[in-house]
Amino acid sequence: MRTINEEARKAKKIEIMEKCFECYADNGLTGIGIKAIADACGCNVASIYQYFENLDDLIIQATEYCMSKVEDDFMAKAPTDVEELWSFINEIPYWTATLHGKKYRLMYQVYTNPKYREYGQKFFAGVDKRYTEYAKLLEGKLGIPYQKLTALIFILIRACVHYALFEDEFYLKAQINVLKESLELFIFKYNLKESDVIKAN
Repeated sequence: MRTINEEARKAKKIEIMEKCFECYADNGLTGIGIKAIADACGCNVASIYQYFENLDDLIIQATEYCMSKVEDDFMAKAPTDVEELWSFINEIPYWTATLHGKKYRLMYQVYTNPKYREYGQKFFAGVDKRYTEYAKLLEGKLGIPYQKLTALIFILIRACVHYALFEDEFYLKAQINVLKESLELFIFKYNLKESDVIKAN
C-alpha cells in the first residue's frame, strides 16, 4: 500500500509541475499566480503546498523537470550513425521549435530572473555533463572524438534554441552551415570513407 501511495504522490507531483509549466509557458512568468495553477491542476492551493514549499519552489522544480523532458525528447531523435546526421541537422531545429518553442522561451524567463539564476547555472552544468556523456556514446558510432562532438552538439543546440526563441532563419542557416562543414572536415580527418558522407542539399 505504501508503494502505491508513493507512486500516486509522485505522479501527482509530476502532474502539478507539468500543468504549472504549461500555464506559465502560455501566459508568461508574471501573469499566473498559485490559485490559477491550482485551478489548472484541479486541486486547491493547500494541496499544492503538500508538494512544494512555495511558488518559487514549484517554479524551480517544474522548470528543471519539464526542460529535462525536452532535452530527453531532443536526444531521443539524435543520429546514431553518419548517414542520419544530415537529415537530423536539417529537420531538428524546426521540429523542436514547433514542439517546444514556448517552453524554451519560459525557461529563459525563469533562469535569467535574478532570484532563479543560480538554479539555471546548476541546470546548465548538468546539461554540459549530459551532452558530454552523449558525445562519448556517439564517438564510436561516428568515428569522431567526443571532445569535438561535444562542441558541435552545443553549436546545434544553440542554433535550435535561438530559432525556437526568435525564428531567426538567417542565424539558423549560418550556424547550421558551419556545423555541417565542421562535421565534413572531422569525418574526413578521422578516416571515415568518403562514401559515408551524404551531404544535405
